[in-house]
Amino acid sequence: MQSLRYLYRIGIGPSSSHTMGPCTAGKRFLAENPDADRYKVILYGSLAKTGKGHMTDAVLYEVFEGRDCEIIMDCETEPDEHPNMMDLIAYKDGKETVRRAYSIGGGEVLFKGEVRDVHAEVYPLNSFTDIAEYCYDKEIRIWQYVEMCEGPEIWDYLTEVWETMKAAVKAGITTDGILPGGIGTQRKAKYLYRQSHIDESEETKTNRFVCAYAFGVSEHNASGGKIVTAPTCGACGVVPAVMMFLQKKRGFSDEKIIHALATAGIVGNLIKTNASISGAECGCQAEIGTACAMAAAGAAELFELGIDEIEYAAEISIEHHLGLTCDPVRGLVQIPCIERNAIAAMRALNAVNLADFLADSRKISFDMVVKTMYETGKDLKVMYRETSEGGLAKQFK
Repeated sequence: MQSLRYLYRIGIGPSSSHTMGPCTAGKRFLAENPDADRYKVILYGSLAKTGKGHMTDAVLYEVFEGRDCEIIMDCETEPDEHPNMMDLIAYKDGKETVRRAYSIGGGEVLFKGEVRDVHAEVYPLNSFTDIAEYCYDKEIRIWQYVEMCEGPEIWDYLTEVWETMKAAVKAGITTDGILPGGIGTQRKAKYLYRQSHIDESEETKTNRFVCAYAFGVSEHNASGGKIVTAPTCGACGVVPAVMMFLQKKRGFSDEKIIHALATAGIVGNLIKTNASISGAECGCQAEIGTACAMAAAGAAELFELGIDEIEYAAEISIEHHLGLTCDPVRGLVQIPCIERNAIAAMRALNAVNLADFLADSRKISFDMVVKTMYETGKDLKVMYRETSEGGLAKQFK
C-alpha cells in the first residue's frame, strides 16, 4: 500500500476528484508541453456531468491562465477505464499531443498506461487480517506498524495534517453566510456550535458539537477552503469532527490524536487499495462510508481498544453505509454531502461503542465488507455514482 501521504492530502476544496485531481493533471500536462500554441481539455463521465458544480472548469482555466485553452464537457462519450476521465491536448506547429488522464479519487491522478508510484508503496501487507496478525505477533499497535513502515518522519506530516484539520474546524464554526454555487445553501456550523439550550442533555450537546465540527469542515471545503482529504474532499468533515470532539471532551493530546490518524489512515488505505474511495466509481458509500470507518478506527485507537475492536468498529461503519448513492445537487458538494458528514461522524462514535461491547461475537470481517462495498458500488446504476442524474439531484429543482 501507498504512504499515508497519498491518502491524507492537504489542498483546496471542494472536490478531491473533480478539482484537486484535474488541477494536478493539468499542471503535469502543462509542464510537459509548456510552449504549445493552444490547449484543449475534454472532460468525460462524472467530470463532465458534475464539472460545473464541482468547479472543474474553473480550476483548469486557472492552471492554463494566460494561455489559449478550451474546456469541453462531453457528457455522451462513455469513459473507458474510470468514470473520471479527461483528455488533455496540446497543439504546436500543426501537430497535436494527446494525453488521457484519470482522477481516481482522493486527489490522485494516473495518466493512461501508468501504475501507481512504486516508490509510494511502503506497506507490504494489503489486508486487515494480515496487518492484525503481524501486530499481534510483534505485540505492537497499528500506529506503531505505521511508524515501522513509514519511518518516524511520518509524524511530522501527520502533525501538519492535524493542524490543517483543526484550522478547518475553527474556520467553519466561526463563519456564517451563504455558500457559493447558486442554490442558497446557508452555513449552519456556527449556529450549531453556539446555539445551546438551558436544559440541554449531555447526549444532545454531544450531537450538537460533533455535527457543528463536521458541518464546519464541510462548509469550509464547499467554499474552496484548505482541507485534508480524509479520504476525499466530499467526506473531509467526518474524521476531524470525531477527533476534535474527543480531544475537547476527553483531553487527548495532539500526539494521541496523531497516532489515531495513523490507525485511521491504515483503514482508509486498505479501502483505497482493495476497493475504491471514489464516489464516481462506487457511490457515496466509498467516500462517506470510508470516512466513517476511518473515524471509528481512530476513535477506537484513542480509547486504546484492541485490534479486534478497531476492526469491528471500522467494519460496522462500512457495512451500514452499503449502497449509499452519490447524488450531489447540481454537482455541488453541499446537498446532501454536508449533512452526510455530520451523520457519519455520529455513526462513527456509535460504532466504537458497539464494537467495545460486541467485538468477540462478530461474524463479518473488515476485509469481507470492503470487498462487498466494492461489488455493491460497481452494481449501482451510473446515475447514482456522482453524475447528478439520480437521487436527490434529480428531484431537486
